[in-house]
Amino acid sequence: MTSPPCALPPRIRLPLHRRVLPLTAVSIAWPLAKLPPKYLRVTLETLRVGARPGTAAQASAARTAVVAVSLHCAVHNCLQRSIAAAVLCRFKGVWPTWQAGVRTTPFAAHAWIEADGQMIDEPYPDGYYRPLLTVAPNAPRRAARWPLPRRDRARRTP
Repeated sequence: MTSPPCALPPRIRLPLHRRVLPLTAVSIAWPLAKLPPKYLRVTLETLRVGARPGTAAQASAARTAVVAVSLHCAVHNCLQRSIAAAVLCRFKGVWPTWQAGVRTTPFAAHAWIEADGQMIDEPYPDGYYRPLLTVAPNAPRRAARWPLPRRDRARRTP
């Protein structure tokens, strides 16, 4: 079975000093893309800890950088591309919503990242795929009151 012919999406060339983090993210994403869905979800949920929610501009920049350094991610491997873009966002201290889903007629599976409620740099409209796995950013934690209140202590009288 051969792959259908396709045109390469437009790619930019990154300067050498800006290729290090995207190449690292792509190399981390390669073994993660081979994990079963249960372990992939747990791994991505662990990676997102401590990250702020990412914006659409940050997620788009990460995806563009990943596509610029990896022809494999640019063409046919949406799972590795979306994982690499999420990992690259995490390197920057943010986390987009990572999703994997399907459509039924005709059947197709796809993985993508979202930010601000929209798919990032995907040619499909919102709702085209039904999400099955979602790893969203953690909700921001409430700031602790400082100093923490002390319990009232009963005074002992001698």
